[in-house]
Amino acid sequence: MKIHSLALKDKKLFVRYLGLAQRQLAAYGFENIYIWKGIFAISWALVRGSLCVFFEDNIGCFMYLPPLGERLDPEALRECFALMDSRNKNQEVSRIENISAGDIGEYKKFGYRLYEKPGEYLCQRSALAGLAGSRYKSKRAAANYFTKNYCSVYRGYVAADEAGCLRLYRGWVAGRKRQNPDPLYQGMLQDSEKCLRLALADYPSLNLAGKVVAIDGQIKAFTFGFRLSRDTFCVLYEITDLKVKGLAQFIFMRFCRDLEPCKYINLMDDSGLENLKKVKLSYHPLKIIPAYIARKDA
Repeated sequence: MKIHSLALKDKKLFVRYLGLAQRQLAAYGFENIYIWKGIFAISWALVRGSLCVFFEDNIGCFMYLPPLGERLDPEALRECFALMDSRNKNQEVSRIENISAGDIGEYKKFGYRLYEKPGEYLCQRSALAGLAGSRYKSKRAAANYFTKNYCSVYRGYVAADEAGCLRLYRGWVAGRKRQNPDPLYQGMLQDSEKCLRLALADYPSLNLAGKVVAIDGQIKAFTFGFRLSRDTFCVLYEITDLKVKGLAQFIFMRFCRDLEPCKYINLMDDSGLENLKKVKLSYHPLKIIPAYIARKDA
């Protein structure tokens, strides 16, 4: 098995294999895979005709998504687990993440244990673009408050915005840390910044789409993501100045308007955090897309 370190030049290969089947989970977008290089050593290999993607850090090695091929090959699975086991002191770390619900039967047939992980929130884009109706009343009011009380510029992200976005992110993190002292949560914020830095550094080479809101020449909000399919757009980041009332609702609404003709917005998962779950549910998703993890049977 020849192992390659992930690089931007691999994008074309990844897009070809990722396109073999249409899936709704954000893990099946090259942009989402690539930015994890901020915190993981990412490698790939072609195993029995399938593209296999491995993530590794000081805890161990796992597969971020299933082998990508025309069909699920049990021999390819065995080879992948053998590689992971060779790198992991604790073989429970060896696993395949982000398996779609439609594929779990195959894994069970081959003798793997399946566990559900936090799913992703899929919303109707047109509903978020208008925030119409009683269920969006408070969000619509917040967005209107911002529009009436602030003189702002909403525009596309450009490379010159990188420093301003990172400065805003650091301020946002400081506020979040004061509100939530949990070490796990604070570690997630630090990891997210590393991924953000990589995404912004390589923004021109990735198929990312983003917007910023500036007030008095200072960036007070930014958001960006990528198109997963013809119908679905995934929002990777939305960061706002927490002191500016209604800004979060405003930029999200405007961004969703700009994402036409996409039908759906994937808000990603909630990382198992109750506060994040509450926020995502407040946008009344059409459904939560299930995702699963596979491990070898004991």
